[in-house]
Amino acid sequence: MQSRIALRDDRAAALALGLIPDTALPAFDIYVDLLCRWQDVKNLVGPRTLHHVWTRHVADSAQLLPLAPTARKWIDIGTGAGFPGLVLAILLRGRPDCEIHLVESNSRKCAFLRAVSRETGTHAQIHAGRIEDILPRLGEADVITARALAPLTELLALGKDLLRTGAIGIFPKGQDLEAELTVAAKSWNIDYHIVPSVTDPQGRICIVRQLREHGSDHG
Repeated sequence: MQSRIALRDDRAAALALGLIPDTALPAFDIYVDLLCRWQDVKNLVGPRTLHHVWTRHVADSAQLLPLAPTARKWIDIGTGAGFPGLVLAILLRGRPDCEIHLVESNSRKCAFLRAVSRETGTHAQIHAGRIEDILPRLGEADVITARALAPLTELLALGKDLLRTGAIGIFPKGQDLEAELTVAAKSWNIDYHIVPSVTDPQGRICIVRQLREHGSDHG
């Protein structure tokens, strides 16, 4: 009972942020219900975050959409239990011109993603496999994103071909972002800006608009 109350209160807190439209609520209720039911067997998210799934995962992912409102093709690498990619796919269900690609190597998580996509009528494209193998097959994109996957320098290396051909990178990060940027700057010239997270006082979102490897201008 206590966990239900905590989840109900967290849902209300997430909705108060204004990131989740009423039309999407039924789908997100299905998503969260499936996540809670699969969690015991599949360990999809950190157990300590489950009672705060609405704020820590759903709203935290939803805040990325206003950062690229006109983007038509999103690629979420290492999507895990669907954060942020499946959340974005649900929010964009009413836009048939949009493509949302979820890349995940864990077969159990892919099964969960397919179940949620099916139950919510969401047309996310789910790709099971290694990021390095899948990305070259997907072509150009408007946005590449990743959440809680790897340090920034690794994300830039994974997404460099997309970031060099017009995609922007939207990477939610924590309080270590400055340190990650310092390390990344040793290998990359990065045109970026940072916006604060609306769900986490210590969270920031790094938006990468251009990327060049050091020495690339000289061939």
